[in-house]
Formats: sequence, C-alpha cells, structure tokens
Amino acid sequence: MQDLTEGLARFQRDVFPAKAPLFEHLATTHRPGTLFISCSDARVLPELITQREPGELFVIRTAGNLVPAYAPGADGVAASIEYAVAVLGVRDVIVCGHSACGAMTALADGHDLTGAPAVAAWLRHAEAALARTATDAAAGTDRVAALVRDNVLAQLANLATHPSVARALARHTVDLHGWVYDIGTGRVERLDPVTGRAAVLAA
Repeated sequence: MQDLTEGLARFQRDVFPAKAPLFEHLATTHRPGTLFISCSDARVLPELITQREPGELFVIRTAGNLVPAYAPGADGVAASIEYAVAVLGVRDVIVCGHSACGAMTALADGHDLTGAPAVAAWLRHAEAALARTATDAAAGTDRVAALVRDNVLAQLANLATHPSVARALARHTVDLHGWVYDIGTGRVERLDPVTGRAAVLAA
C-alpha cells in the first residue's frame, strides 16, 4: 500500500497541477468518444495503449474481455454498455483482447477450474469462441492466440445483441471494432468482424 500512497502523493504534487485546467473541465463534463472493453489483466492499460487523456475513454474491464449476450435483468456490464452508447453517445466501441490472456489460456488448455467456480461460470461466455477455435481452418496455429482472436469476434457478436448497440448500429451512429494487443511488442491488430482477418493497426 505504501507504493500506492506515494504514487498518489506524486499525482497530487506533480501531475494534477500540470493538468489542472483539464480536471476543472472534467469536473462538470463527461463526454468520452469511445467505449473501450478490455481484459482486467493488469498488463493491459487502455489509456496508456491509446495515449488518451482522462475523460476520453469509457472503460469496461472484465476477465477475458467478455461481453455477455444481452439478457433481461440486472447486469453491470450491460448497464455500462447501455450508459455509454445510449446516454453518453460514444461513436466507437472497441473490444480488445491481448496476448497471453490467462482466461483464454485456461480455456484453450482445459485448466481445472473446480476451485474457481465463479471464474468457470464466467468463462462460459467464451464458449462460442472456443467452438470456433476448435474448428478453425488455421490448424497448427498457436491455440491460445487463435482463441484470443476468435474470442474478440465472439464478443463483438454478443455486443450487437444489446438493444442500445443494435439501435445505434441501425442508425449508423456507432462503429464496432475488434483489436488484439500484443503485450511483448506493443503491436495492435485490427480484426475484420466479417472475415476474421487480422491487419496490423500499429506496430
């Protein structure tokens, strides 16, 4: 905890004063342009990767960057998506997977999750991706890497089942994007949601 309090002190002493006008503006304004859905992995920092300032990204982080398909009832992920799209009016939604994802590794390698029942239940939201990877034509490729990509595509499909997103897509007021971030190189690939093909977005 000491390192966190020291970091807070540095923020208040050095960072905040340098950006005081921005924070004063943000105190009364919340207009992010992008909803960024990423994994909870501590190595994946959306604002750092995209070099965005505070207030520019609305971020949802879940284990495995999973987005449950829409279902009626209380759901923190669904509520956050609805708020970002219907209330804040974000124009872009990014689902970002990453290399060496622990959630995807557990699925790809068939890890025993009996000691982590909540994790096992949550990862069921990746079953479509797992099925796709199992029958993927790109046989012989790294199974975890393939599942990471297939999972991003599956979560984009789940995202489109949310009424707020479906309405925005029909009105052409939002665009969906699939990214895969490589932790070791900093490279980001963009996935075509139709073909599944990857293209380097930044290297």
